[in-house]
Amino acid sequence: MNFSLKHFLLIPCFIALLSSSEILQGQATQSNAAIRSEILNEPKAPVKVDVKPQALDEEISTRLKAILIATGWFINSNVEVKNGVVFLTGETKRDDYKKWAEELARNTQDTVAVVNQIQVMPPSIWDFNPVLVGVRSLWTTLLRTIPAILFGIMILMITWLLAKGASLMTRYFLRNQTYNTLIMRVISWAVGLLIFLIGLYSFFHIMGLTTIALTVVGGTGLLGIILGIAFREITENLLASIFLSMNNPFHSGDLIEIEGIMGYVEKLTVRTTILISLDGNYVQIPNATVYRSIIKNFTSNPNRREHFTIGIGYDCAISEAQKIALTVLTEHPAVLKKPEPWVLVDSLGQSTVNLKIFFWIDGSTHSWQKVRSSVIRLVKRAFQTENIPMPDEARELIFPKGISVKLDTNITQPETLKDPVETSEIATDAEGELNSEAEKLKDQASQSRSPEAGRNLLKDDS
Repeated sequence: MNFSLKHFLLIPCFIALLSSSEILQGQATQSNAAIRSEILNEPKAPVKVDVKPQALDEEISTRLKAILIATGWFINSNVEVKNGVVFLTGETKRDDYKKWAEELARNTQDTVAVVNQIQVMPPSIWDFNPVLVGVRSLWTTLLRTIPAILFGIMILMITWLLAKGASLMTRYFLRNQTYNTLIMRVISWAVGLLIFLIGLYSFFHIMGLTTIALTVVGGTGLLGIILGIAFREITENLLASIFLSMNNPFHSGDLIEIEGIMGYVEKLTVRTTILISLDGNYVQIPNATVYRSIIKNFTSNPNRREHFTIGIGYDCAISEAQKIALTVLTEHPAVLKKPEPWVLVDSLGQSTVNLKIFFWIDGSTHSWQKVRSSVIRLVKRAFQTENIPMPDEARELIFPKGISVKLDTNITQPETLKDPVETSEIATDAEGELNSEAEKLKDQASQSRSPEAGRNLLKDDS
């Protein structure tokens, strides 16, 4: 589990935003009400204002006017009372002040009715008081979340240390297993991630943010599904690399064939399998393609069988030709004695009896192409030496009406052509040594730039 401090420091910021928004939402009503009551001094009228047992209109007017002036909430305020009916006039900045004055008048002794004619002045367009109230409320809420943020950072640090330790311990316990490096990394990373998610969920739960905790846990799985669909090919190659590294169908240096592409395995990365073709070129095959394809491994069993077909004339003994060819095979140093070589009659052609010759070589030490060339050349030489004809695929021409032939006695006979002399050497200069070219290709690869960076995931190089 490769957490870095740089990535880890981003987590508290993310938690702070979530915590602030949740706490803000949960405490908005209570905080705003308290602050508004505290800052704006929301007024409440008394239940009853007594003047004296039987208050006169003038006394009621004088008492109410004095109270309105004392509050300082009203401009040009005036109170007139006629037969117990109170008439309120003036201006104020807030509607609740107007309602407070009306309630005050109703609760005054010997008041019959109240006519509230107080006008509420429209707020100025440059009035920043609501904005300041909102900013102050937000700032207060943010200050209240600082202890929660600090506690969250402490919880996350402990969780990160536990996850890191669990990841290292998992890798330590798996060191003696048969798993390769990639499998160990994936398992240890999964254990560390699980512990970290548990710690993250515990943090949200302690903070009273269970809804966010469930959202994070559920969102993690949903995010994994979305990423899996969006990056399907990348996911397929990653999973294929895990399965290939577990099954290990080939090793570095093996000669394999995939989708008609033959080459020596250079390495297996998270994305591709890299081969060195017999032409010396790097070939990158996606791991998903490798996992779905048929893999021919010519190195897992170093013995490799080769064959070729050669035709002899109908006028020669087949058994004699078989014996001659078999002698060549048994005397060839690159042909294995076991399994034994075969010389079989394959088919009857138009002008030849076709023999199919099978033989085995050690592919780890010899080049199958060079040995095959050497065997064909030596069998052909042996047939020529023993006068075994090898006619070509001639066509038979039929003339239904016949054809006249006239012998010209003046034509001189050409000199008899001498049969070409075939060398008896096992390998010619053109064929070179019969050794495998694998080492030469590896030397070329070591001197060239690898087409893809990444660690080799194969077991023998882990």
